Amino acid sequence: MKRGKLSLQAIIIIFVCIVVALSLGITDLIISKRITASVEETQKEKALNVAKMIAFSPQVIGAFEGKANKKEVQILANQIKEKTHVNFVVVMDMNGIRLSHPDPSKVGKHFRGGDEGPVLKGKEYVSISKGTLGRSMRAFTPIKNSHGKQVGAVAVGISLENVTKAVHKGRMGIVIGTLIGVLIGVIGAVVLARYIKKILLGLEPFAIAKLLEERSSMLQSVREGIIAIDQEGKITLVNRAASKLFKRAGLEENPMGKNIEAYLPETRLTRIIKSGETELDQEQNLNGVTILVNRVPVVVENESVGAIATFRDKTEVRLLAEQLTGVRNYADALRAQAHEFMNKLHVILGLVRTEQYDTLANYVSETVNHRETEMGFVTKKIKDPVLAGFLIGKLSFARESGASLSFDCVSKLPKPANSEITHELITIIGNLFDNAMEAIADSPNKKVGLKLDYAEDILTIEVKDTGLGMNNSLQNKILDKGFSTKGENRGFGLYLLAQAIERLEGDMIISSKPGKGTNFAVYIPYKAEDESND
Repeated sequence: MKRGKLSLQAIIIIFVCIVVALSLGITDLIISKRITASVEETQKEKALNVAKMIAFSPQVIGAFEGKANKKEVQILANQIKEKTHVNFVVVMDMNGIRLSHPDPSKVGKHFRGGDEGPVLKGKEYVSISKGTLGRSMRAFTPIKNSHGKQVGAVAVGISLENVTKAVHKGRMGIVIGTLIGVLIGVIGAVVLARYIKKILLGLEPFAIAKLLEERSSMLQSVREGIIAIDQEGKITLVNRAASKLFKRAGLEENPMGKNIEAYLPETRLTRIIKSGETELDQEQNLNGVTILVNRVPVVVENESVGAIATFRDKTEVRLLAEQLTGVRNYADALRAQAHEFMNKLHVILGLVRTEQYDTLANYVSETVNHRETEMGFVTKKIKDPVLAGFLIGKLSFARESGASLSFDCVSKLPKPANSEITHELITIIGNLFDNAMEAIADSPNKKVGLKLDYAEDILTIEVKDTGLGMNNSLQNKILDKGFSTKGENRGFGLYLLAQAIERLEGDMIISSKPGKGTNFAVYIPYKAEDESND
């Protein structure tokens, strides 16, 4: 943890404690006010009830009417005072002269406090004033005789100190509850902080922020497009490269939060979540833009919680592959020609040493004519220089391998209207030729035939070999991705061949029998460049 920064656990504990303390403090303040008001109201009602009880007592009314001894008022008042636990009970006449008092010496003297005036006028009320017994809450009630005429008044007092004690007693429960609440809040904050930190793998907020920034920078810097979805199929991540590809395909650049099925109906990401299986190097079409996609499920605690797809424009991948293939073919052609040239030099050297100069002259002439005839035939028949160069390289490779190669182009093959066809043709012819060369490797009769025929916008490619051939079961499997009879990490050539034919909307027929070789015939729609310009 960095200096000067509190840990996540400390922040949560402090924050929760402050919130709990403030909440309980405000609650305590509100409830305390209500309790104080309630206690004071209760004491007022108690004092008034005691005062009314005295005011309606027959003994007190009789004493004012002369039917009873006024000394009995003192006795009754003191008895009620003891029973009700009030501070004092004072009965007075209309002149404010006391008929009762807790201190017998005060009987017969004028009531003190200065707040008795309204009650002598017939009003019932409660006031706070200071008398001979200190400050008290006083309840005043008029005394009326049997004819309804006021003849005196009653004052019942409750000490304010007692009221304060009652309020304090009521608040103690609130205070105890508040302290217990704070304690529970602290314990809960500690448990919550530890739980959250466990979920965050023990990382502090600043560390999480740093990781998030690094992750975002990495995702935005890669050239491959990346899109991720959650368990419900909503898009949660789209990097910059993906946005550019979506824009090129005419789609919305920022589909964050949208459902993947609504945005990309042909995607298989939702199926990946259900199956939990990885899909690699799959083709997908985005409004005419072909991409290569890798789809991987996101698994947390053995449960698929989402899926991620990484993809790249296939055109870029194809151009890179073609550059690598072109260099390899060029190197192979140079190597084959160099090997062939060395063999011819050895023949020439032998003829020179044996002084067979006439034979040497004929041999050199035949070699030169053969090379010129072969290259002239290919370049004359094949108008696309890329395809012509590719075929010349394959012819040189065949001669170096000791195979007998026959090449025939029935009619001239013009340049295609779409240059993409050339790249697909290189894939098709190259894989068919390589497969044929491998098929005759263990055959005593090493012959490979390549024939091209163009007519009525259809290009026919036919490759024959004198290899071991195949049975029907093997023919049904050779186009599967990864299937090969030649060992591991093989079986992709014919799969790519089938994919190329499918993209060109072509067709292929395989004819083969064990021991009698194999014949591949491919038919492809081929529109010439001249026709497209008309």
